Amino acid sequence: MRELMVDMFSTLDGYGGGGPRSAPYWGYGTPGLFEWLHAQLAEEHVMLMGATTYRQMSEIVTKGDDPTFSRMAELPKIVFSKTLQPPLTWANTTIIDEPVETAVPALKAEADGLPMRTIGSQSLVRSLFRLGLVDRLRVMVFPMIHGAAGEELLFAELPVLDLNLTGSTAIDDRLVLLDYRVGGD
Repeated sequence: MRELMVDMFSTLDGYGGGGPRSAPYWGYGTPGLFEWLHAQLAEEHVMLMGATTYRQMSEIVTKGDDPTFSRMAELPKIVFSKTLQPPLTWANTTIIDEPVETAVPALKAEADGLPMRTIGSQSLVRSLFRLGLVDRLRVMVFPMIHGAAGEELLFAELPVLDLNLTGSTAIDDRLVLLDYRVGGD
């Protein structure tokens, strides 16, 4: 059975976007973070995303010169959408227009498939959690509190979840990665 992992970038108070700093990674794009990102992209996996994230990311990677963009193009991608139509501009992308509740269990049941990871796509992530399809959650905690200026609360609409901490890693002197198995022991 294929593993489905959700990666989230979060402020200490649980915000995943916007806020008082609009810079990528809220201005914490450190060598340690980029080393971690490159290591994650080096692992073979399938990226799962929704149509909005696909539109945003495919535009960013075609206009940018980040060294991770060529690797992202190489990796297989699945986008869940009823609105996107082929041909797609981002290489190695497959559109699935079936409901997530039937498509993802079928993908997970493939014995010889690569592990799957979400990229962005908060509404997709919420659906995956609500359906009980997530095996692993990794949260990269950024050392800031957005408080009243916060946007995109990451965990507010998720169901009650039991998490089992399987690891924690200090990425550098600022960032911490928390790695959880979803479900009880």
